[in-house]
Amino acid sequence: MSEWASLRFQNVKKSYDQKTMVVQGFDLDVAKGEFLTLLGPSGSGKTTVLMMLAGFEDVTSGEIILDGEPLTRTAPWRRNIGMVFQNYALFPHMSVGDNLAYPLKLRNMPRAEVTKRVEEHLELVELGDFAKRYPGQLSGGQRQRVALARALIFEPSIVLMDEPLGALDKKLREQMQFEITRLHQRLGFTVIYVTHDQTEALTMSDRIAVFNEGVVQQCASPSDLYERPANAFVANFIGENNMIGGTAERIDDGKATVRLASGATVTAQASGLHGPGPCVLSVRPEKLYVQPTAHAYDNEAPARFLVRHYVGDFIRYFFELGDGSEVAVKALNDPSAPTLAEGQDVTLAWLSQDGFAFPPPGAPQNAPAPLTNETEEELSR
Repeated sequence: MSEWASLRFQNVKKSYDQKTMVVQGFDLDVAKGEFLTLLGPSGSGKTTVLMMLAGFEDVTSGEIILDGEPLTRTAPWRRNIGMVFQNYALFPHMSVGDNLAYPLKLRNMPRAEVTKRVEEHLELVELGDFAKRYPGQLSGGQRQRVALARALIFEPSIVLMDEPLGALDKKLREQMQFEITRLHQRLGFTVIYVTHDQTEALTMSDRIAVFNEGVVQQCASPSDLYERPANAFVANFIGENNMIGGTAERIDDGKATVRLASGATVTAQASGLHGPGPCVLSVRPEKLYVQPTAHAYDNEAPARFLVRHYVGDFIRYFFELGDGSEVAVKALNDPSAPTLAEGQDVTLAWLSQDGFAFPPPGAPQNAPAPLTNETEEELSR
């Protein structure tokens, strides 16, 4: 284990039916105090990884190591892991204070220390006067704060959060994102956080591991994921993106010359392309400009304006390229926002550094792997 890692996944695999791996060869080191988010669509394997770490699911093969100790044969209650669930999992018949005291009493902590910690952690989540209330008397946000305090109160090695804000409305979600981030920065505990909400992941995380069909497509900082996606799946899954079909005609020094299906020839950063052939060009809507513009650019393509959608702080414009494919452009809602007539011919412009040429999505390596002879032996053990 590297010196900085407090948690390590070593070639962890999981199969439920002994036919298909739902988690395939998961390898990852997590630093002490890091906030790592597992992000992906439903069924991508992210929650399964969390459940294996918690001990609620068995590992088919591989090893999970926490603070130098293997976990796969350790009972869940001996792993010193805190957990925060979407549905709070508070005991309804216990007061808030008793809910927080419960994990401490299980550890036979002295009564005076229990009382002290309950008071401290209620103050920590700004619920100091709520010790005698019951979960049913609290709002959703307050219940989630209690659940968070209970997960932290016994000083776990790591805190797992499984879609903890999924039951809250938008405003409460944003408030709790801030609260969790504040507590993480103040206390420095290690977090493994599962969500399918991209904005939540980008806002809160030190690193994000993007899952698809049991495979980690990319693990990087939020800015790296957004600005430098590793493949077409990550580019399309994280934020908004225009995915435009084309053909890479040549590749020189990491740059691809791409002829779009509409006929325009542009340049982009080559990612995963090893030679000429079909590709998909990825350009984010906010990186595109409508000519004439004062912005610098070195790519352009003719387009026809279709419609605009007013969103409030920005305006989303839709255009059609020569082959009929649609492209979206996002512009701030300010005096520089373009005024266009339906059917108007325009030129869309962007920088080559903001475009990525990927192999077409759906490559075989992204599909769930069938069992090999080696894996069948692992399952039979």
